[in-house]
Amino acid sequence: MKAIVVTDKAAGTAGMKLVERPEPQASRLASLEGANYGDVVVQVHASGFTWDELSWPSTWIDRLGRDRTPSIPGHELAGVVTALGYGTTGLSVGQRVFGLTDWTRDGTLAEYVVVEARNLAPLPGDVDFTAGAGLVMSGLTAWQGLFEHGRLQAGQSVLVHGAAGVVGSMATQLAREAGAYVIGTGRAAGRQAALDFGAKEFVDLDNDALEDVGGVNLVFDVLGGDIGKRSAGLIRAGGTLVTIAGPPEARPANGLAIDFVVVSDRAQLGEVVQRVRDGRLRTNIGNVAALDDAVAAFNPTERIKGKTIIRVRP
Repeated sequence: MKAIVVTDKAAGTAGMKLVERPEPQASRLASLEGANYGDVVVQVHASGFTWDELSWPSTWIDRLGRDRTPSIPGHELAGVVTALGYGTTGLSVGQRVFGLTDWTRDGTLAEYVVVEARNLAPLPGDVDFTAGAGLVMSGLTAWQGLFEHGRLQAGQSVLVHGAAGVVGSMATQLAREAGAYVIGTGRAAGRQAALDFGAKEFVDLDNDALEDVGGVNLVFDVLGGDIGKRSAGLIRAGGTLVTIAGPPEARPANGLAIDFVVVSDRAQLGEVVQRVRDGRLRTNIGNVAALDDAVAAFNPTERIKGKTIIRVRP
């Protein structure tokens, strides 16, 4: 099968290569190195790639700390189940699925991938594979940050950093749909996009005073650094700062600060995709490229707004 592999951490995305790799076979699934009970083989139709993925230790080493290069990156997918491994339940051959793969196993920038069935959810037939792949990381991250860790409720206020970005735009939409008052932040060029996604106000982080924002119940932070640190002072008593940018440098005086790593969740994927079907939620996809063109797509000559999705099958 065709696959994108990486071998040199220092080279970044420029070090990606399109190669031929052995295709996972159902008859061998239980004996594949790294395979587990409950795995499935998925024919990948569309794959996502997270911009900082090549800096993650799990891209280069397995759970025991052993080098696992050349490794296949990408952890978001939408495709069709082609084979079931031993002990697999809940899915069937020929079923359309989407989901998030294990961090320390070969990923989704390939024509086929082995995935734990529990990490996949059914993809309805009226949702395109490209849209499905574009929902996974951003949808799960936004859902878990807002509702699982942030415990956002209708009528509360939330400050979403990077509201025009891939994750921030999803958080903005989900928060608005849940009945929250959303204040978005970002650079000036993202103002209209953030408002279009549902923010009621926008703070230009280059020109506006972040501290002028009134106390909010929740801050959803994707930026970290100085912005995350300053955001701790914006939390109302009993509120929460939730971040995906690593351990927070400051904590609210009378609230919580939580950093988290997204995990796969079938029920949450179902919630997110149902909102897409209902027209309550839309993806933020900026570029769609074929697998043959993936290396160039991840090394663009100009800035691309939105997420890049690799359409593995036409």
